[in-house]
Amino acid sequence: MQRSGRLRQEGPKFELRLSNLLDQLEEAVQAAHTFFMANPEHMEIQQNIENYRTIAGVESFQLVDREAKPHLESYSAALKHYEADDFEVAIKYFEKALRDYFSEDTECRILCEGPQRFEEYDYLGYKAGLYETIADHYMQVLVCQHECVRELATRPGRLSPIENFLPLHYDYLQFAYYRVGDYVKALECAKAYLLFHPDDVDVLDNVDYYESLMEDGMDTASIEPREDAAMFVKRHKLEAELIKSAAEGLGFSYTEPNYWIRYGGRQDENQVPSGVNVEEAEVHGLSVGKKSSLKIERDLREGGPLLYENVTFVYNSEQLNGTQRVLLDNVLSQEQCRELHSVARGIMLVGDGYRGKTSPHTPNEKFEGATVLKALKFGYEGRVPLKSARLFYDVSEKARKIVESYFMLNSTLYFSYTHLVCRTALSGQQDRRNDLSHPIHADNCLLDPEANECWKEPPAYTFRDYSALLYMNDDFEGGEFIFTEMDAKTVTASIKPKCGRMISFSSGGENPHGVKAVTKGQRCAVALWFTLDPLYRELERIKADEVIAILDQEQQGKRELTVNPKDEL
Repeated sequence: MQRSGRLRQEGPKFELRLSNLLDQLEEAVQAAHTFFMANPEHMEIQQNIENYRTIAGVESFQLVDREAKPHLESYSAALKHYEADDFEVAIKYFEKALRDYFSEDTECRILCEGPQRFEEYDYLGYKAGLYETIADHYMQVLVCQHECVRELATRPGRLSPIENFLPLHYDYLQFAYYRVGDYVKALECAKAYLLFHPDDVDVLDNVDYYESLMEDGMDTASIEPREDAAMFVKRHKLEAELIKSAAEGLGFSYTEPNYWIRYGGRQDENQVPSGVNVEEAEVHGLSVGKKSSLKIERDLREGGPLLYENVTFVYNSEQLNGTQRVLLDNVLSQEQCRELHSVARGIMLVGDGYRGKTSPHTPNEKFEGATVLKALKFGYEGRVPLKSARLFYDVSEKARKIVESYFMLNSTLYFSYTHLVCRTALSGQQDRRNDLSHPIHADNCLLDPEANECWKEPPAYTFRDYSALLYMNDDFEGGEFIFTEMDAKTVTASIKPKCGRMISFSSGGENPHGVKAVTKGQRCAVALWFTLDPLYRELERIKADEVIAILDQEQQGKRELTVNPKDEL
């Protein structure tokens, strides 16, 4: 019984290859889109889709996901109409999403009623009798059915479910029904949401408000939570009690997961947007405490000292239209930029960090890079000036200290990866370019623009907490750094690189970003990623620290040898 989305990725990938070979453009577009929905981090597929659009004028409505789940498709459509304040249409899609959900839930539970794999048991050593074996089997079936909640909240190709998925339907619906003036249904949906989260203060306040809107004489206590939610929650609780009881009797461990978790987990976890005008809500008393925001699991602070005299502040998060962002100038001097650029030419390798791929992000540019340890090694061997190699090490440490101080972090910020990178526009390939130098992405999660999610799971570098880019030059065309919304389309800020300029930001889904096409010349920068977890410290950086310590000892020894003993007296 294979129900994992990851197991189905080869299907659309094979379809994509076949469609390309047969020159069937429409099928190729659909296969590419299907694969991209399950693999939003796959840059080559993203580029293919853009190429198909250019070649054949393919519109977005022609993009079909062949593995789409009906309830998830309806849910996504409902969200789009909701965000557009088209509440009547949003209600129609949310209601369809719920019908599709419960239909899919029935099918999921039926699929559980087959042979089970007892993965925790040693078959040869299994000594249970007939009745115990039957009980084991039906407990496996029940646990499988209980887990359908997680299965139905997980998009194809993803490992993590959309948190609080089923309750979100009722939370959106309560606001949507309120906005169209159907206060009875708004109250039913609010009470349905409270079945999952009985202590939600905002929704409790909204229940009181909806009741105050009812006609005189109406018995608000007679308005019950929606029947579909009530039946679902009742069954779910009974199943949990059965599983716990069986676990005690059969001697296996079971901990009930929190299927309706509202906070924590992914950094891009959305609270439910109310869609209600704030000023209107203040007048009428409806709580808007559930305004859309991105949850980050640490205190968000900024504005700490920049530590170095010449470093100048340019823009903060608010001015850059985002969260945990800062733009600084003069982190490097002109002389340091020239020196770094010079050492870059002596140490960089094509495709470094990308398994030797010359053009890992776009076929229209050449990518080169080098690590700080390699720079020090080349400097020690005399292949580049040691002073210049040491500068790479020193400026990256300077950047780390600034980021740690400005964002007022309570714990040490460690290097997770340090990379000197250059992107060079390839001549003869710049006409009519419509791609990016580096596609829109987030640094510690897999950006999924269609779902408005960022999945904090492998192969993303989930341990990264902060990022920084320190630019070395501006003698090129294009190459602007951009922030976008989670749709990967709406640009919220654009930054033109120049010598000594540094952009730094938190690494999660709150900060999707990319690089516009470099259409002429070479764009170079020191790319830095940091972590608050010492377990994920960059190994090459630790070795580089050791090299620096040895060099400092050698330098100290040389200074001692040049001292006249008489001068010590």
